[in-house]
Amino acid sequence: MSQPPSESSPLLSPEPATEQPWDTKYLTQPDSSSITSSVSSSMDLTDVLRDVIIGFSDGLTVPFALTAGLSSLGSTKLVIMGGMAELFSGMISMGLGAYLAAVTERDHYNSEEKRQLSQAGCSLPQEQRDDIFCILEKYNVSRQAAAPLVEELCKNREQWIRFRMDFSLRLEKPNIHRAWISGVTMGLSYFVGGLIPMIPYFVMDKVADALFISIAVTVVILLGFGYVKNYVAIRNHRAGLWGAIQTLIIGVLAAGTSYILVKALDRTDV
Repeated sequence: MSQPPSESSPLLSPEPATEQPWDTKYLTQPDSSSITSSVSSSMDLTDVLRDVIIGFSDGLTVPFALTAGLSSLGSTKLVIMGGMAELFSGMISMGLGAYLAAVTERDHYNSEEKRQLSQAGCSLPQEQRDDIFCILEKYNVSRQAAAPLVEELCKNREQWIRFRMDFSLRLEKPNIHRAWISGVTMGLSYFVGGLIPMIPYFVMDKVADALFISIAVTVVILLGFGYVKNYVAIRNHRAGLWGAIQTLIIGVLAAGTSYILVKALDRTDV
């Protein structure tokens, strides 16, 4: 006869414990090229938005002030001729200014990169490590915690230079196509912003009526543009409203000053 199971012996034999596999998503390294391209695209979009904001705001304010001032002379043709002359010259000036600024930024980065390469060839390995330690100490990173990172960066001279350019000198590697993109973006934004206040003068014969329509349209656009500009940057409705008020005040002051000055000069027969 079979003996009944004792209290100490289990009724079912336990299964051997199996080791749970690690989730591979925490072990795989992200693709550095995809991260770099994502960061570069974000930076390019930010630069384009900056150029659009600067070009459009200047284009909306300066030609509007000029045409408002010229309208005091009572000639629609004079307003259109003066406004278009300023519009094209301003577009070219803004575009060239943005292009030259981007070229200067690119040349400065390349010059600094060459200087860092020259210094890297003359510096000792320990000096290179100390440079990185000093940078990381600003972020309250201890030498013990930073040691593996420092050793990895110092294995390659180009990595060490790129780290210094990014974190010590605060210089971002510019896009090679950034110069002409910035120039075209800012120039076209200026032209579009400046053309809007001038449209009423093209379709109306009476300069006074065109002036009132131009003021109404420009006020609405100034309010909307100021609100969107600040809201996108700060993500706050109160900041958006304050941006709308600021933009409107600047536009009204510029247009009012221009109108008064031209009217005064016309009366003095200068």
